[in-house]
Amino acid sequence: MVMSVALHLLIVGIALAGWSWTSPISEPEPRTISARLVSPEPRPSPVVDEQDQRDREQERRQQQERERQQQEAERRRQQEEQARREAERQAQEQARQREEERKRQEAQARERAEQQAREQEAARQKAEAEAKERERQRAEEERKRQEEAKRKAEEEKRRRQEEAERKRQEEAARQEAERKRQEAERRLREQQLEALAEESRREREAEARRQQEAAAARAREAQMLSESEKYQALIRERLSQAWYPPSSATEDMTARVQITLLPTGELVNARLVSSSGNTAFDNSALGAVRSLSRYPIPSDRDTFERYFRQFTIEFNPQRLR
Repeated sequence: MVMSVALHLLIVGIALAGWSWTSPISEPEPRTISARLVSPEPRPSPVVDEQDQRDREQERRQQQERERQQQEAERRRQQEEQARREAERQAQEQARQREEERKRQEAQARERAEQQAREQEAARQKAEAEAKERERQRAEEERKRQEEAKRKAEEEKRRRQEEAERKRQEEAARQEAERKRQEAERRLREQQLEALAEESRREREAEARRQQEAAAARAREAQMLSESEKYQALIRERLSQAWYPPSSATEDMTARVQITLLPTGELVNARLVSSSGNTAFDNSALGAVRSLSRYPIPSDRDTFERYFRQFTIEFNPQRLR
């Protein structure tokens, strides 16, 4: 508030100083019109008219200056009056604001006192409520403690009973497990004995089957060999009948020809695999092989695949094998 009053006083002082220092504003001179009366009277002297005109102009200007100064003085008076009224208004406003501030502070003081009283009452009520709450909590804690002790005692009793029951069940389970183990061991021994007997029986049967199969295989092999020898002899006989060695052939010449047949006995291919050294001799051997349209072969497919699908014949003047 003090700063506000000082600021307003400073503004009023600056305004008054500005009014006292203001220089009068020069106004433009009024425009004048000179006229001359035309009359039948004799004309005055031009020198006298000009002097009068200058005097009148000077007097008019002085009159205007006086009027301007009067207006300036009136304007300053009005400004001073306005500044005085503004200062009074500001002083009244400041007094009003001080009064309002005093009342506001008194109201705040009363409010603080009432607030303090309310806070003290609230603190008293809170202390009483807290004391009651602490008493209630102590009673609740005591009740919970007793209930917890009772619960623990019951749990301990139940735990001992459960422990005894668990041990009894474990013992029964152990005995049952031991009985089952012994029973399982007995069954296992019986199964092992049965398995050994079964394995011995299977081995004997397998050995008998192997012997039977070996005997059958030997018999089959002997039969296939016998049959293959029979048809090989037939083929050599046919080839010996179809072969005509050249006159240049000697007993030392031997040509080996590989023969490939179909299951029908038809010739697929004839290839010289070992030359005799004599082209005519070799060609005669190939010619004899190719001359037969169908070879005698066994009807058994296994014998054919093993001995006659592909075989080799040696051509020699002394022997054909």
